[in-house]
Amino acid sequence: MKQPWIHNAKIDGWFILSPPFLILLIIFLFQKQVQGLENHFSFYTWLFLIVFVDVAHVYSTLFKTYFVKAEVNKRKLLYYGMPALSWILGLLLYQFGSLTFWSVLALVAVFHFIRQQYGFMRIYARFEPNHWSKRIDEVAVYSATIFPMLYWFKTPRAFTWFVENEFHWLQNLPNYTQWITVVYFMILMVWILKTVFEIFKTGQWNIPKIALIVGTYLSWYFGIVYFNNDLLFTFLNVVSHGIPYVALIYIREIKQKKRTELNKLSIFQSTFGIFLFVAVIIAFAFFEEFLWEVLVWNEHFSLNLSLSGRWFQFLVPLLVVPQLTHYLLDGFIWKNTKKVN
Repeated sequence: MKQPWIHNAKIDGWFILSPPFLILLIIFLFQKQVQGLENHFSFYTWLFLIVFVDVAHVYSTLFKTYFVKAEVNKRKLLYYGMPALSWILGLLLYQFGSLTFWSVLALVAVFHFIRQQYGFMRIYARFEPNHWSKRIDEVAVYSATIFPMLYWFKTPRAFTWFVENEFHWLQNLPNYTQWITVVYFMILMVWILKTVFEIFKTGQWNIPKIALIVGTYLSWYFGIVYFNNDLLFTFLNVVSHGIPYVALIYIREIKQKKRTELNKLSIFQSTFGIFLFVAVIIAFAFFEEFLWEVLVWNEHFSLNLSLSGRWFQFLVPLLVVPQLTHYLLDGFIWKNTKKVN
């Protein structure tokens, strides 16, 4: 069968499909050394994982949205209204307390991460007919991502999404971990049997789709359920999400576009342009995180700015606008991605 690569086997393999497998291999081979990074080089792990990957992937969306004049002109209300809506929502949520604000934002982020995996699965299944087999793939992706989160809600973990106790209110729910674990492994077995049956029946297999679903199962299960470690969770969570997203943006919005479509952005198509692209999104990410550090967190940088707590109800929602806008816009800008040739 024609393999449904987004670009080609090499690029898709290295930058979209391989991250969870490579990270898990590194963790299992060098677990003590990885733990040593957290203990002795926390600043550098934060700089690389949070700033250079997690926050940077948010700004890569600029190359599909705000940096594309024709796109903005086509949907002005969406692109001008979404940042304003994000700040207003943040302001309203913060009135219920900072923990409520971060709890809701964490749930929105989780939904965004889950939908990304579903979106990649749909892209890689775009040549397949819409029948029961694709439905099982969809259920498998949602099971691979939702089960670990439900497990996290009821089981104390040594890591957070944003802040401590962000999911504390969910711990009052009845204990459901045993039965959802049974359902989780049943869905996994059904998906495996379905996939094996299709391969033997047709002699064909969708390599990127299978790799994507397996990688999703591995990264979410080992990152959240199996390991109970902050750095390992961040490694699997951030790299498996951020790197494929940045790769997709570069492939679809720069690499595969004609120079006439890109106009001034065509500078990013060259070999030098790839590094310039990465430098631009990292620069935006570093500037945002620098503001967070000096104005709110004071963990890695500090200018000893003594802002009173009343300023935080305006400042924190403002600083979170790029991230929340990224989450919300993603529900609109990728609707037709599965139609890629």
